[in-house]
Amino acid sequence: MKCPYCGHEEDRVLDSRPLEASSIIRRRRECQACHKRFTTYERLEDVPLMVMKSDNRLEPFSREKLREGIARACEKRPINADQIERLISEIEYELQSYVMQTPSRVIGEKVLKKLKNLDHVAYIRFASVYKQFQDVEAFLRELEKLKDEPVTPSRASRPPKVRAKAISHD
Repeated sequence: MKCPYCGHEEDRVLDSRPLEASSIIRRRRECQACHKRFTTYERLEDVPLMVMKSDNRLEPFSREKLREGIARACEKRPINADQIERLISEIEYELQSYVMQTPSRVIGEKVLKKLKNLDHVAYIRFASVYKQFQDVEAFLRELEKLKDEPVTPSRASRPPKVRAKAISHD
């Protein structure tokens, strides 16, 4: 931080406190060279994640768009809204490792991986749009790959355990 009085770049923070109900931090500083005090306000810059489309266009990441695609693939399947939200949140969390932009291909691959573990029908529905199969043979090859893979559903998608009650006939 440059001192506004002498231009020296070293200072010492004397006091730091957040402003009420905002993401702004007020810092009271003292220049190490001229010892004059000054106040700075810091605001967290929220840089949205940008998605690089296959045609090299950039567009902001949209949680809603992701939700629509996944929900459409999961239509009329035994998958509830909470499971879809959890899946979206997991993908969003995994995307935090990308700085500023990520290829749409990465997002699609993450969705496919999670749907494959959740429900094969939802997976194949999403894959049919995402992978844009050129012919029936390509579609059948994808189905063949799935045939031998077990579905490993999350705890939320498993039916609850039912305890058997002992019935007495007195």
